[in-house]
Amino acid sequence: MPVEPNPSEPNPFGPNPFGPAPFGPAPFEPAPEVRHLIDAASSQFPALGSELTDIKDVRAFFAARPAPPASDIEVAHVADEDANGVRVRVYDPTNGADGTGDTNGTGGTDGTGGTDGTGGTDGTGEVPVVVFAHGGGFCLCGLDSHDGFCRAMTVATGAVVVSVGYRLAPEHPFPAAPEDCYTALLWAAKRYPGRRLAVAGDSAGANLAAVMALTAQDRGGPELVCQALYYPMLDPTRHGASHERNAQGYFLTADHVRWYWDRYLADPAHGADPYASPLRRADLSGLPPAHMVTAGLDPLCDDGWAYARALADAGVEVRMTHLPGMFHGFLSMAGALPEAARTRDDAFAALRRALHG
Repeated sequence: MPVEPNPSEPNPFGPNPFGPAPFGPAPFEPAPEVRHLIDAASSQFPALGSELTDIKDVRAFFAARPAPPASDIEVAHVADEDANGVRVRVYDPTNGADGTGDTNGTGGTDGTGGTDGTGGTDGTGEVPVVVFAHGGGFCLCGLDSHDGFCRAMTVATGAVVVSVGYRLAPEHPFPAAPEDCYTALLWAAKRYPGRRLAVAGDSAGANLAAVMALTAQDRGGPELVCQALYYPMLDPTRHGASHERNAQGYFLTADHVRWYWDRYLADPAHGADPYASPLRRADLSGLPPAHMVTAGLDPLCDDGWAYARALADAGVEVRMTHLPGMFHGFLSMAGALPEAARTRDDAFAALRRALHG
């Protein structure tokens, strides 16, 4: 069952509610249906950092795999666009500017959009916007890999979702990805002026979402109402106990995490930059409310808890959901795990509330 410290009434100005993560005894054996999915996912994923280390071999591994089936989640208007030099995919629960419906051929065309068919409006009478950064360790994945996730987010939140196809490492190491994401954020704010705006991401994308919030604060906007951070990858030093406790056996491994960071940070000194590791930010006050999801079997679990504690200490409102028996990436497997589906529904419902005021 989820563990939610103060989910209904976050206490940003009182004592920090985020103590140590509530872990069970190690090693922890997940439920049989979870173990089955972990093993199935692991069998389809390369041994990064051990058997495979060259990015060309890794990309060839994924290129040789059959393409996953297209999502059957219908969104009224889906189109790839150029956001000032950054490729983005826009999911609009309304018919969009031209009313042409789903234009990239990957999903439905009936224009039903959000849960009420209209997408819903924020306090300004406009449909709100989420700028989303995909996971993949800064090196893998892209707009297609997270198409279904973004469609589900669009339908559940009633918001326009702008998914960012940022440049990948190691060809484009830090700071290419955060700069691309901030460029897309500025583009979205200009494209949809006056609308309530949030950022979101999973894994490495959650790092980039957190950095978008930092950058927006540092560079004078745009104003954000929420940062949704799903099992964020935040600490290149990998000092949290979960990196050792969950090093092997739960899909994402310590070797994977090390391999990702080593390729993202061409200069290890960049790990001290808060735009690479938000945990290094000295002052987190004034940031938008954060919605965090962590998994107890994830090497990155302590990354999320450490950031939740730091945000709460700085007076930032934090909503935390922790799944002790889940693993990294589980929100993308909602079709196979009822608990993942319930947690994703809850996370998107919380984001919808933040977006619609």
